[in-house]
Amino acid sequence: MYKYEYMNKVVELMDRIYETQQPVIDELAKKFAENIKNNHIIHVFGTGHSHMIGIELFARAGGLGNVNCILDQDVLTSNGARRSGALEKVSGISDVIFDQHKFEKGDIMIVTSNSGRNAMPIEMAMRAKKEGIYTVAMTNLKQSEKTTSRHPSGKRLFECVDCIIDSCVPEGDSMMSVGKVKTAPGSTVSGVVILNTIVNEALQILEKEGCELPVFQSQNVDGFNNDAIYDKYEDRVKHF
Repeated sequence: MYKYEYMNKVVELMDRIYETQQPVIDELAKKFAENIKNNHIIHVFGTGHSHMIGIELFARAGGLGNVNCILDQDVLTSNGARRSGALEKVSGISDVIFDQHKFEKGDIMIVTSNSGRNAMPIEMAMRAKKEGIYTVAMTNLKQSEKTTSRHPSGKRLFECVDCIIDSCVPEGDSMMSVGKVKTAPGSTVSGVVILNTIVNEALQILEKEGCELPVFQSQNVDGFNNDAIYDKYEDRVKHF
């Protein structure tokens, strides 16, 4: 037990993830390893705070070089939180964003949405599937199963993908209450831990097979140079 209740809630969340998500973590670790070995790209898309999962994987020390984080001003809170919240409900935008990036069969698309009910992430997953891209949802499955879709199809994100990662957070993305309010969000912590675990497991698979590991090293530690990784993927990763 920790002194701080939020930290205790995070430990409980990690336990739920470990107890329930091992099969999908192991499956995706193999998928990631194959993707890297065959020189493909892992794309990550999310709206609002969900885009932070992609930022965590993108162009960071210790992270994979073949990650394309789909960053568009229409989905980022940095261009207005209420604007982003309104636009994620609008149909038709995802196709415009999708067409601005390079996708190939053999790539992986990860779409993150805790509620899994809004049009933009649902349509991004639908488009990726249509193009033959292996598509993964990171979502709060328990909440989403009870939620009414805001998409004309009536589908929720978990119904549009090849593989589902459950964030395992409580409904409303709040792990505790203080007074009369719910607080202590957990979906970002959950998403970051799960995906970094998948990446690390994939790298261990590749190391055992004697494969090159396309991993960024810290640019603030002398003696490392990431230019070769940038050169290898820059024609397919938009924000390099």
